[in-house]
Amino acid sequence: MIARRFSLALVPLLAVLAACGPVPVDQAERTCLRDAELAQRPRGNVALGIGSGSGGTQGFGRVELEMTSDYVMGRDPSDVFNRCVRRMSGQLPQRPLADQPGWRGGA
Repeated sequence: MIARRFSLALVPLLAVLAACGPVPVDQAERTCLRDAELAQRPRGNVALGIGSGSGGTQGFGRVELEMTSDYVMGRDPSDVFNRCVRRMSGQLPQRPLADQPGWRGGA
């Protein structure tokens, strides 16, 4: 009985460990494209507005900035992309960063 309980307790653990395994190269390439973009330049949003109500008129604003250590360290986006794909899939990319759909290098 104890062995059965122990084996049933392992099922969720095995499912979690299986999710940590390598992903297909094409999926890793799509995911790692964002890392390469953030290594090239920070990404940000600014929102400004004015609202009025019973309390009068009020202004509001929000600034969001997303920056990675790869950008701060001046790392090459192609190297960041290659390392990310290798880390996620265990393989090198099938296509270089410059040939990835959606890559806007230098723009």
